Amino acid sequence: MSSHTDIHVQEVVRKAHEELRQLMRHRLQITRRIGRVKQTIVGLATLFGDGMLNDELLELVDRKPKTRQPGITEACRKALMEAPKTMTARDVCDQIQETTPLLLAEHKYPMAAVTTILTRLVSYGEAREVTGNRGRRAWQWLAGQGEPID
Repeated sequence: MSSHTDIHVQEVVRKAHEELRQLMRHRLQITRRIGRVKQTIVGLATLFGDGMLNDELLELVDRKPKTRQPGITEACRKALMEAPKTMTARDVCDQIQETTPLLLAEHKYPMAAVTTILTRLVSYGEAREVTGNRGRRAWQWLAGQGEPID
């Protein structure tokens, strides 16, 4: 290839890279906003009862039983969102086991699956990883913009 072609290709790659970075930032901001709005709705439903929410809204905030089993990612989100304190992967597994035991039954290594999902939620900006009791990894749902829920 000629150096002119190389320069053109490099410029296209640079622009695509910048656009990708910008889109990733927007996705993070949107994901955080979605988490804050869901948390507000869940808090209001907890205070005033699920009856104030229509079926679509109940489903959007994971408060309505779905016809299909929710995925582990949604179960992890819900466990963290509703937790009064940080949770270890074991805590999240136990919570899922209590609410939807069949969800983990199909997994050979449920702790590994949950840990992977919790780490992914950190990368999405929905949760943060902290050092819990005895130096163990723990996770906390974020209200948004990097601020932990108290």
